[in-house]
Amino acid sequence: KTLEKLRGNKMSMIFQDALTSLSPYHTIGKQIGETYRKHTGCSKTAARARAIEMLTRVGIPQPDVRVDDYPHQFSGGMRQRAMIAMALVCDPELLIADEPTTALDVTVQAQIMDLLKDLQQEFGTSIIFITHDLGVIADIADDVLVMYGGRCVERGTKKEVLRTPQHPYTWGLLGSMPSLEGPVDVPLTPIPGSPPSLLNPPSGCRFHPRCSFAEKVEDGRCSSERPPLKITDGRGAACHLTADQRRAFFADLAASPAN
Repeated sequence: KTLEKLRGNKMSMIFQDALTSLSPYHTIGKQIGETYRKHTGCSKTAARARAIEMLTRVGIPQPDVRVDDYPHQFSGGMRQRAMIAMALVCDPELLIADEPTTALDVTVQAQIMDLLKDLQQEFGTSIIFITHDLGVIADIADDVLVMYGGRCVERGTKKEVLRTPQHPYTWGLLGSMPSLEGPVDVPLTPIPGSPPSLLNPPSGCRFHPRCSFAEKVEDGRCSSERPPLKITDGRGAACHLTADQRRAFFADLAASPAN
């Protein structure tokens, strides 16, 4: 019951795949209005009017007509806009966006990102944006929390994490991204190995089986001891390497031709 009071009203979510998240049996307007009615107790007429208003705000053309359409009658980008309208219909304080631009073409992705930024300013909503796309992070994020294997491994501002990363996994992410600068014939540097199974995760630091710096830590602590995420002034990394070691190793990586 406590969560029901929070969901939709205080916090809301945009799911990754709008087509499977929306019910195929109900119209877009009914699905948007249902959330609004639950938290306000308003009439169906008022909920429909609110749904049309929200479709207008997210840029759906002819909202008074499209409000009665079903999800399959919307394009991928329009379905995602409808999901955003549903998430914001109750003016939540927190919006969780889980890969909201997945499976959309680049042009539509840019439109959705611009829409989210505009709506954030309009509604005053904080956004937790879950993504694997570093380009998106560079475009919209203020603060970044890097996760690996279900654990937080690094935290900092966007500028800090992208320019002076402190965790080997973050180094790997940045090293595997193509760049418009530098020589074009230098191959990308992928992270070796595969992500761990969360049913049977590695002991200690979950990244250690793929980390080329684990052997630099004395006593094999990376495989036996979980490194804590120590935060100082909003900045920190969960790594057994000392701060001096991390600075030196990252400086060497940044100086290599591949980076």
